[in-house]
Amino acid sequence: MKSDHRLWRWLGLIFVLSFGALGFLGYQIYLSAPPIPKAVMSVQGEVLYSGEQIQAGQQAWLSAGGQQLGTVWGHGAYVAPDWSADWLHREAVALRELRSRKFASASSALTPSERVSVDAVVRDEMRHNGYDASTQVLTVSNERAQAIRDTAAHYEALFGSDPSLQALREQYAMTAGSLPEAADRKALGAFFFWSSWAAAADRPGEAGLSYTSNWPHEPLVGNEMGVPAAMWSMASIVLLIAGIAAMVWFHGGQKHEDALTPLKADPFLDAVATPSMKATRKYFFAVIGLLLLQVGMGAITAHYAVEGEGFFGIPLAQWLPYVVSRTVHTQVGIFWIATAWLATGLYIAPLLSGREPRFQKLGVDVLFWALIAIVVGSTATGWYGSLEHAGANFSFWIGNQGLEYTSMGRVWQILLFVGLLFWLLLLGRALWPALRTPSESRGLIAMVFLSATCIGGFYASSLMWGQHTHYSMIEYWRWWLVHLWVEGFFEVFATAVVALIFTRLGLVRTVTANRAIVAETIVFLFGGILGTLHHLYFTGTPTSVIAVGAVFSALEVVPLAMIGLEALQTYRRAQAAPWMQAYRWPILCFVAVGFWNTVGAGVLGFAINPPASLYYVQGLNMTPAHGHAALFGVYGMLGIGLMLFCLRGLYARDLHADGLLRPAYWGMNIGLAMMVFMSLLPAGIYQAWASIDRGMWFARSPEIVHSKVMETLVWLRVPGDIVFAAGSLMLACYAIGLLRRHKRQGIKGAAPASAARR
Repeated sequence: MKSDHRLWRWLGLIFVLSFGALGFLGYQIYLSAPPIPKAVMSVQGEVLYSGEQIQAGQQAWLSAGGQQLGTVWGHGAYVAPDWSADWLHREAVALRELRSRKFASASSALTPSERVSVDAVVRDEMRHNGYDASTQVLTVSNERAQAIRDTAAHYEALFGSDPSLQALREQYAMTAGSLPEAADRKALGAFFFWSSWAAAADRPGEAGLSYTSNWPHEPLVGNEMGVPAAMWSMASIVLLIAGIAAMVWFHGGQKHEDALTPLKADPFLDAVATPSMKATRKYFFAVIGLLLLQVGMGAITAHYAVEGEGFFGIPLAQWLPYVVSRTVHTQVGIFWIATAWLATGLYIAPLLSGREPRFQKLGVDVLFWALIAIVVGSTATGWYGSLEHAGANFSFWIGNQGLEYTSMGRVWQILLFVGLLFWLLLLGRALWPALRTPSESRGLIAMVFLSATCIGGFYASSLMWGQHTHYSMIEYWRWWLVHLWVEGFFEVFATAVVALIFTRLGLVRTVTANRAIVAETIVFLFGGILGTLHHLYFTGTPTSVIAVGAVFSALEVVPLAMIGLEALQTYRRAQAAPWMQAYRWPILCFVAVGFWNTVGAGVLGFAINPPASLYYVQGLNMTPAHGHAALFGVYGMLGIGLMLFCLRGLYARDLHADGLLRPAYWGMNIGLAMMVFMSLLPAGIYQAWASIDRGMWFARSPEIVHSKVMETLVWLRVPGDIVFAAGSLMLACYAIGLLRRHKRQGIKGAAPASAARR
């Protein structure tokens, strides 16, 4: 018991210190973020842009699709360019042409020595930080002012309806008139200029290192990987190797417990589902419906990479543009996974406590329809706002905010926050008797409740930015939500629930599970909380973010190295008794979670986490390779496994067609592997080569994105997509068949009673 208390104290200490450090570094990001000047002026006094225009341009870009339409500083979608890298290259080329006129009519006519001289002048001018903190004015040369005007004209035409750029729009999967208002297009240029200026201008006091730590790679302006990125990458690799070695040594030195004697009978066989538990059935059918929607939107979104405005000749973008299909694909993925986990909590709470609180079923029903209203409402208003170009205010409040994974408008975010707090109330009141009663499993139940509290509370991070918040701070808070809420507390919650299930099935000793779940949470949060910073290396943050993010993101990977082995051992223990075959597919889903945790989150995650790697591959297909393997492979399979376990208790055992679960399970896992390793990962490696060789702008240019190699790799995604979709359909067939057989059984069971009444 003393060791357990000590572990809980360590957990509390790690939690407080880690979030204290994360908050302190957030304050440092706020202080050192690239300044937004009151005015951008030429040396002659001509005002190019105002500070208000830069902020309005940020809103205009987000309302046009934002991170669903290209990227800024590397975060977002992958078909259109990274606009900061694209502007930086175009402006540097335009400035080089203007500076070349001192020697020749065009840069192509320069002699080698003249070219070296011009390139040096351009590089020095682009790196010069002309911002005066006392006047808050950014001053540029007259030649650079002309280069800025020339570059801005391209984007004003591109986001307008200029017919000469229609072919380029199709390559970018854009629609004409993305920003109908001329003022918005002018402001957009201001924001793109500012984001590229911050990427090249030397940060005060750090010569040779820009506000974004020299990201993106751009030889024309001297953007090369900085010393901090190289040094801390080496440190992270050393720490990873040392951490894994220490973990293997510790694990090998532990005294292994004797194998458990399998239970003689299924402990859940005679469990009676309460009304509120039965009310969770509809959640799981909604999960499968949302999964199928995500798969469909994913197929359409992937196809837009080769046919930007159509789907096999159908002009689909008129009704469902890339911005909308990708938004739905990413947002619905979060929706269905979270719904599966929320429903599992509502199902298992009365099962653990043996108590059905008053009006619990009503609460479960109300929450379900509230969640449906949020999903349908946010999707519909996001679609309408994007299709009708409804503007920045509509997009921010009820439409599509343009932020990846957190795209729903602010009103919907507030409603979802209220819904999560209501879910926490329902869960807490059902768990309360179990929390108050001393038992071996009380520690696990406490972990479920504490992690659920964090799930409800930490969604408030989605409300921390506003329309006028600095882009660096938007990214800081957005990753609190994406990394900490989804990858952190939801994972702890689900892991604790799985541990409880395993203890009840007799696969793990309760005492062992109590200690293990707290210890694993300590290790996970120790790396995971500050590991959030690896998303923020190049978003206008100080170099301390690179140091802390590199170290702790490496430590975040360490526990993943053993997860696959633990999952396999659990599966072997599950073969010890014949009755455990009823849980074969839920347990195999948990085994898949272990595999994808090791491969998707661990191997592919660490492949891009070190600063030296991410410097070249941020915003390339290496990221979705990791993202698909980790998001679906880990969190998706975990949600499906929990769902299958709950359905096993919600419907009679003889109604389950387990034969359909075999192709469903293998189809989704094999299809995911094919998608990642035949298409996304090779595409990412191909782009990485281009990024290292010539720069980020080139890796994201149509010349690479629509090259024969890349388009072939997009088509190679089709076989994996088909296998994955077939597996998803088999899962849907299993659920539909389960529902139909249950209804038939209900009708047959009701017949005698009906006859008796007659």
